Amino acid sequence: MQLERRAVAGAMLAAGLAPRLATAQTATAHPGLPPPRTLDELRAEVQSRADRRAYPVAMLDPAEVREALAGLTRLDRDDWARAWSAIGARHEARARALEATDRAGAAAAHLKAFEYHLFARFPLENSPGKARAYQLALESFAGHARLVDPPIEIVRIPWSGGDVIGALRRPPGVARPPVVVAIGGLDSRKENAAVRSDAYLRHGIAFLGLDMPGTGQSPVRVVAPGAEASLSAVLDWIGGRPDLDASRVIAYGGSWGGHWSARLAVTERARLRGAVVQAGPVHATFQPEWQRAGLGTREYLFELFEARSAIYGVSTLDDFLAYGPRMSLLTAGLLDQPSAPTLVLNGARDTQVSIEDSFLLLRHGTPKDAWINPAGGHMGRTAELGDERIFEAVTLPWIVRRLDAET
Repeated sequence: MQLERRAVAGAMLAAGLAPRLATAQTATAHPGLPPPRTLDELRAEVQSRADRRAYPVAMLDPAEVREALAGLTRLDRDDWARAWSAIGARHEARARALEATDRAGAAAAHLKAFEYHLFARFPLENSPGKARAYQLALESFAGHARLVDPPIEIVRIPWSGGDVIGALRRPPGVARPPVVVAIGGLDSRKENAAVRSDAYLRHGIAFLGLDMPGTGQSPVRVVAPGAEASLSAVLDWIGGRPDLDASRVIAYGGSWGGHWSARLAVTERARLRGAVVQAGPVHATFQPEWQRAGLGTREYLFELFEARSAIYGVSTLDDFLAYGPRMSLLTAGLLDQPSAPTLVLNGARDTQVSIEDSFLLLRHGTPKDAWINPAGGHMGRTAELGDERIFEAVTLPWIVRRLDAET
């Protein structure tokens, strides 16, 4: 499929692109929601995605995925974590054995261990075993960060609500590089985006990864309007670093992370050279009808209700459906305000985030650039068109152009 970059400012796409309803991916049955995938269904879906190098197992080895899945006998969260972390521990042991003789090999093995430990807690740390797996993931990533060349600096950024922890990587030989601030999504973490930092460094761009509010190591535990203040503190911090160019900063968020980059594009327009909003929910997705329908999508692997309700700080479906509308950027009046230059991306067949949200961004406020894949699902993906191809062909060139622009 050929990529096409185009500007869009029209109305909603024609009929036939409404969200498809399917069964849910929650690990536990909830009143009012479809039943979760069975173990056999989950095994088949995870293996299929691993074989296709698809999210969220694109970085895992298909043979090792088959090994982990074979060890699962029930849908128990701690059993899930144990199966994947066992493979992560194997890679971690290899990393430690290599540290004295093969720095690059050890860095790669630490990163592989991180990927398995992180998937062990997918999509969130909602059991003792999953919480332990997340800590192991952070430890493995720290090993990778220390050994990779150039290294990744784990930074603590002061904010009134608690330190914001980030992963910073600077290109060698560039005194004051521009910065891409990459905001994680609902189930991805700041460390996931670090795999793209090599691409930024090749263009002389620094990378700073952050967990979105309500997830990972963010000091914000429940999302609410105003939580972007923790991200504004990051821009303050960049402004105080003589080794970063605070006049050339791009905010980049995918999925739920795109909600925060869309907010920052307005609230911090004076301090951003641009913003990327990839499948970011801004209004339609937060309405009760879509929220209920979206919980049944087969695009998401499993436990979508748990992941989304956790960042709201609620546990019942009724409370979840009532909470979402308060996050609307349209209701808050933000969409009609001027914004930093923005790139909007998604797939017209996304069943996790309404495509209407992309068109709302385009119909309101400052004119924006857009790339909409008519056949794409969440983030614009198809079976043939994965995250990395979209990033390399669409997102990265736009970022480079914006950072090279005079204004």
